[in-house]
Formats: sequence, C-alpha cells, structure tokens
Amino acid sequence: MAEKKTKYTQEGFQKLIDELDYLKTIRRAEIKEMLKTARDFGDLSENSEYDEARDQQAKVEARILELEAMIKNGEVISIEEGAANHINIGCTVVVKFSDGKEVTYHLVGSNEVDPLNKKISDHSPIGAALVGKVAGDTAIFSTPAGDKELTIVSFEKTKK
Repeated sequence: MAEKKTKYTQEGFQKLIDELDYLKTIRRAEIKEMLKTARDFGDLSENSEYDEARDQQAKVEARILELEAMIKNGEVISIEEGAANHINIGCTVVVKFSDGKEVTYHLVGSNEVDPLNKKISDHSPIGAALVGKVAGDTAIFSTPAGDKELTIVSFEKTKK
C-alpha cells in the first residue's frame, strides 16, 4: 500500500532538509564529544552527564528518523502547479471576514503550520475553504460556533 504524500512548500521542504543536515553533521558530533567527556568522569553507572548525553543522542536519532520519513514521503507543491489563477498551497491570500476585518494568510502544507505567523494548512477549515477559489469568491468554513463566511480580496503565488 502506497503511503500518502505530505504536501510542502519549497521553503518548508528545504527546512526539513536543512534540519536533517544539521542533526547529522553538527549535532551528532557535539553529542559524540559530550559522551567522550562524560566517559572521562569515570563510573558510568552513577554518571549523570553520561546519562544526559545518551538521552540527547536518543532524541537526535529519533528526530533524524522522523525527518528522513517526512522527506521520503514529502511532495513539494510548486507555484506553477494547478491553474495559475486558483488558490493552492504556496499562496498568500488576503481575506475579508463578514465583520469587515481583513487578514492575510499563507497557505502551507500540514507540517508547516505556524498560526502565530498566519501560516495555515490546506487541511484547516479556512485553508480547505480557500483551495481552488479565486479573488472575489466567497468561502464558507465551519467553526464550533457554526458556519462562517469570508470573501477573498486577493491572492498571489509566493515566489519561494
């Protein structure tokens, strides 16, 4: 059974690659040095520095495996994909809510979400309502308080 591909912007996918490279080259070497130093302290059975270094090593190795799987199962959505005049991952979208408030969102893959920086997933209620729409369209999305409506003011493909 083929695994489902996770969509990424080019920027988000590159961050995964960069983090993996950092962990494999720099962080592994740092932990190796921590382990060497801790061994020099003597008895490993009562050596908290050694235990801490081993814990760090386990966390780094687990993250490396996680990143390798994410990269293997990742798919970069290019800004050229799909119709150029429709919203998709990689777009910056300005929307206007029914109360008149305008908000700018950047539509990203589900592993790139950063709500504080207005990066929303194409699987979020607002993101899913925006995909495939064009400027001027109205989108309806569900919230716990009921359905809400917004209007797409403008959008552009992000050039990253």
